[in-house]
Amino acid sequence: MLDDFFIRALAAGIGVALVAGPLGCFIVWRRLAYFGDTLSHSALLGVALALLFEVHTTLGVFAVATIVSLALLVLQRRGGLSSDAILGLLSHSTLAIGLVCLAFMTWVRVDLMGFLFGDILAVSVAEIAVIYAGGAAVLGVLAWVWRRLFAATVSRELAQAEGLAPGRMEFLFMLLMAMVIAIALKLVGVLLITALLIIPAATARRFAQGPEQMAVLAALAGVAAVVGGLFGSLEWDTPSGPSIVVTAFALFVASLLPLHRLLGIWNSLTRSASHDD
Repeated sequence: MLDDFFIRALAAGIGVALVAGPLGCFIVWRRLAYFGDTLSHSALLGVALALLFEVHTTLGVFAVATIVSLALLVLQRRGGLSSDAILGLLSHSTLAIGLVCLAFMTWVRVDLMGFLFGDILAVSVAEIAVIYAGGAAVLGVLAWVWRRLFAATVSRELAQAEGLAPGRMEFLFMLLMAMVIAIALKLVGVLLITALLIIPAATARRFAQGPEQMAVLAALAGVAAVVGGLFGSLEWDTPSGPSIVVTAFALFVASLLPLHRLLGIWNSLTRSASHDD
């Protein structure tokens, strides 16, 4: 019988995966992996400020990620630097500032490894409620703006010509990203959040025949990565957050193999399992 903490971890991980999958599709389509890294790295500064001002960590991370998104838009419009240079500047600066702030806050005991790599096994019922409430809000907004956001992704000029306000859609997408990163921080940590956004979407892209189907498959791939990673972590006593990402990567590698090869691997595994029994 599974322990309560493991069931809570499964519930929290599945909740995040269901949200991260569809949103990750837009990251893949827009080629914004580096932007996802920038927001996730800024999360550590959000944690430091949340501890300093004694507010909820999720709120602090969301606030800082939103400010970083605004800073990116302002710096892009002013010109002078390429987008990747601006992202690199913001990413490493916010991560370093967050680490320095935490170092100065000697009166606070901080589990730095937990923030960097996640601690999904320590998630509480209240945090699960935050994950599902925030996730439902993100999915609701995403469904509402899906057509306009997808049009802006395919062709910004065409979306502008049709009056779909692509600039507003891009900023709204950044806010949704900030929200997902804020609610996922506890699970996989600052350094692994982007992987949970990108890898399931990349896996789904091989099998999807349309954007909506890819979003659904990405969510399912994320759920499979969470379940497989947590059970693997339980079996081999490995870190839970990295185990989830490794499982997601294994699914991506498997998606690159021909179907008959996958069936052969599956048959050999099932025969081996029955032989062991």
